[in-house]
Order: sequence, then structure tokens, then C-alpha cells
Amino acid sequence: MKNVSLKIDDLIFGETEKILALMRKPRNRYINEAINFYNKHQKRIIIAEKLKKESELVREDSILMLKEFEGIDYDC
Repeated sequence: MKNVSLKIDDLIFGETEKILALMRKPRNRYINEAINFYNKHQKRIIIAEKLKKESELVREDSILMLKEFEGIDYDC
């Protein structure tokens, strides 16, 4: 494990301490879980942005392909 020193806003720290007292969970465990949750959230945002950019790159080709499929007569 790595040691990290950080500064937390007083309001956030106070709110966290109240929650920890109710949960009876160690502060270190709580902060680790919070960072893990936030990392997963950020990864999803990054993937969504990447997909959006890639979709925009192939959008024109996809539209042309759809138009070609619409023109095919599938009745054999």
C-alpha cells in the first residue's frame, strides 16, 4: 500500500466523519472505496467519449452503407 497525504475541505471532512461514525467503518477503507468508485466512474466517461468520437468518424460511411442496404431487393 502507498501512503498519501491530502488536504480535504473542512465541510467534506466533517460530513465524512459523521457518515463514518454511523457506518462504523475505518476512514482509510472508506476513502479507498470512494476513490475506487470514482475511478470506475471516470473510466466509463472516458470510454463513452471515445465511443462518441469513433462513432462520429464512421457516421458518414455508416449512412452510405445503410442506403446501399435499403436499395437491395431481398425477394429471391
